[in-house]
Amino acid sequence: MKKNILTRLLAGFTAAAMLTACAGCGNAQTAANTDTPAASDDSLQKVLDAKKLVLGLDASFPPMGFTNESNEIVGFDIDVAQEVCDRMGVELVKQPINWDTKEEDLNLGKIDCIWNGMSINAARAEAMNLSDPYMKNEMIFVVNASSGLKSMDDLKGKTVGVQTGSTAQEILEASDMYTDITVTPLEDNVTLLNQMELGFSDAVFLDSVVAYYFIAENHKDFYVLPGNLESEEYAVGFRKADQTLRDKVQTTLSEMKADGKLGEISEKWFGSDVTTVK
Repeated sequence: MKKNILTRLLAGFTAAAMLTACAGCGNAQTAANTDTPAASDDSLQKVLDAKKLVLGLDASFPPMGFTNESNEIVGFDIDVAQEVCDRMGVELVKQPINWDTKEEDLNLGKIDCIWNGMSINAARAEAMNLSDPYMKNEMIFVVNASSGLKSMDDLKGKTVGVQTGSTAQEILEASDMYTDITVTPLEDNVTLLNQMELGFSDAVFLDSVVAYYFIAENHKDFYVLPGNLESEEYAVGFRKADQTLRDKVQTTLSEMKADGKLGEISEKWFGSDVTTVK
């Protein structure tokens, strides 16, 4: 009798242990199944589903992207982005932004990319997912032809305008000449050049593509000082996680370079193919 009771107790303990073990296995399996999966990158699909790509730009940056006399946003970057969107089958939405807060607008989802003669630097490469470079550029000084200024050395003690939040401002403030000049930041390059012409500053430090286009298009009596402080390259900026969208745009640009469309757009704005896309 006692033996039967003991046998039954042992059997009960064994069954309970087995149930506990199985429950543990089940809990482990459930935990494994409820682990958060790695977030997938649906950035390209979102653009395709929305049927639009929202491009953020400083709308006063000729010839890359600017507002013309008919109040239309036009420019080299705009034409290139339009062709990319046409090939992707989506609408191009041009969204003017404050250049000083462009990264914030991008990360908040107000725009899908920043595409407007944006120079590559370490901070932007850290904050954004950048495309390959598509154009080279130099950072130069422009003065009134009547100013008598002939070299960068002549700028000592002078007032120099520069765009707020631009790499031009960073380069100028990091240069050896910074302590010898007075820097006046303003929101856009066109205003800076107009202010200089009116005598509110002695020079403007800006991108060569902007300077040469503005001088030629508006027949200004300006003079570009010889030399430059730094050479740069332009890229398109995307959110860090938006790899599929970035890669699709990059692939499309390469296709446009290969079939001649990118060169055709470049010739329209610069007279030759100045792009560096591979």
